[in-house]
Amino acid sequence: MQLPGHTLVMSERPSEIRVHCPGPVSSPCKHLGDLCALPQSAAPVTAQRPGCSSWTTMATSPVRHFLVSFVMPKKCYEEIFVHLHMHVPCLKFILNKIFGFWILLETFLAQPPQLVKILWRRSAAGISLTSALLQLYAFSWPVVYAMAHNFPLFAYAEKLLALAQTAAIVFLILHYRGDTLRGALFLSAYGGVIFLLGSYAVAAVTSAMQASSVAALIGSKALQARTNHHNGHTGQLSTLSVLLSCAGSLGVAVMSLQETGGSFTTLSHMLSACLSCVLVVQVLCYSSAETPRKRNASKCWRTVTNTDVVRRFFLRFKKSFEPKL
Repeated sequence: MQLPGHTLVMSERPSEIRVHCPGPVSSPCKHLGDLCALPQSAAPVTAQRPGCSSWTTMATSPVRHFLVSFVMPKKCYEEIFVHLHMHVPCLKFILNKIFGFWILLETFLAQPPQLVKILWRRSAAGISLTSALLQLYAFSWPVVYAMAHNFPLFAYAEKLLALAQTAAIVFLILHYRGDTLRGALFLSAYGGVIFLLGSYAVAAVTSAMQASSVAALIGSKALQARTNHHNGHTGQLSTLSVLLSCAGSLGVAVMSLQETGGSFTTLSHMLSACLSCVLVVQVLCYSSAETPRKRNASKCWRTVTNTDVVRRFFLRFKKSFEPKL
């Protein structure tokens, strides 16, 4: 029986039938030439060429569903994985998506490790209070802007969460320095100021906060790097928080470079990313450094053990147990 629109050609093997298809060849099995699949009633199924089954499996796999749902549109998936074409706009879209995930990770997960480490160690040594205050100011303007323009809560919930976590870090720094009352008063006053600015702030105030927020973030990282260099250690600074902050800063810098080019804002974000990399290097270099208390204690112990008094004491103690003749 001959199928309409197809031509049956008998091959050298009697059990194999080839069919010439008039239409275009479907992807991704282009390398099969002009062969197309027949129904089981028309011809036996022959062995598939290597590679065709893997592409067919990937086209219906959970990996494809995840990539199309969260990373790239369907057209980009077909261009890259089906047609094997490195489409430049699709690659840019994927990079922006990845950097956006980095920024979200920094917003949600950068501050909790620092909070946990301070609470676990019951100390905030090595963390600059001025740096934390500048970071708190930098995180304030998105919340103030959203409240002033009556945005729904879910639109700036992640910024509000990061702001609350940074405020908690400032309070813990003051608390472990013995200024608990001052920390509580600061939190109350700061919450009132944010509420008033979000309710009654004019556009000029929010614009000024937006323009100065990047400068405050740069100053925060520079002061923390200076504190680390001055102390010779990073204290209770969380390594995971620094790494996540660096990833988010790099993502913001790359996205700003793609959108606005070499503007002043892009240069500011690039400087902030460079300072984040400096903090990462400091955390990795000072990870084996001792805190001042441990260093002083070990130095004192070495001084005591090397004195002549201890040596004479042990000689007398040993002599007292010797038998008298």
